[in-house]
Amino acid sequence: MKFCPACGAPVELRKPQDDHRERYVCTACATIHYQNPRMIVGTIPEWSDGRILLCLRAIEPRRGLWTLPAGFMENDETTWQGAARETLEEANARVQVHELYGLYNLAYINQVHLLFRATLLDLDFSPGIESLEVKLFSEAEIPWEQLAFRPVRATLEHFFADRKRGQFTLHGGDLAPPARAR
Repeated sequence: MKFCPACGAPVELRKPQDDHRERYVCTACATIHYQNPRMIVGTIPEWSDGRILLCLRAIEPRRGLWTLPAGFMENDETTWQGAARETLEEANARVQVHELYGLYNLAYINQVHLLFRATLLDLDFSPGIESLEVKLFSEAEIPWEQLAFRPVRATLEHFFADRKRGQFTLHGGDLAPPARAR
């Protein structure tokens, strides 16, 4: 951030009184600008035969790899509404959103991923503007080596293990930055 959205004056990083971290503070109007993590919301859309709907990404990052339908939560919507909206936008799929299933903190990129179990309401789905293809996969057909994001992989691994066990529980954790290739 270089300029204050409130008055247009330059901002500087400094620690406001009674705060414990540096914030962008306007040099003119003294407005403190807090920056918070972005919420990624999405679904694990399951059809009645147990297959899961995945989307082949048409955009960066990770274009050409598979993912669950998910994206940035918008203001004025709940996490459930955002997850359903992202599923509709990316896969033109209508779902009934159920309980929160995966919660992953990616502090190194200021994101929190929230993935909900969901039931596909029908088979009338197609690629949205951010998808090249959408397809139902059985567990054996999941393209594990072509999954776009670590939270998606972890969520699917837990999902299939929980389904075999017959009990679904909330999963999650803190994901460290991926190891760099040398």
